[in-house]
Amino acid sequence: MLAMILASAGLMKLGACLGAALAAIGAGIGIGKIGAAAMEAIARQPESAGDIRSNMIVIAALVEGVALFAVIVCILALFV
Repeated sequence: MLAMILASAGLMKLGACLGAALAAIGAGIGIGKIGAAAMEAIARQPESAGDIRSNMIVIAALVEGVALFAVIVCILALFV
């Protein structure tokens, strides 16, 4: 019985770490795609660079916020 509890606790920690890693990887990929798309849009229409840049920053902040929430949930899963 004790071995099963310890094994499930280990799997829970592994799952939380994998969840945090996937959230960080997903945020990195998302921000990379946002940056690439913004640079392509600025190259096509240089006169609207300010608008594109400000929209890119807002969207990148939203992606980072979601990733932060995901990491916090994974950390809470470790300790609760």
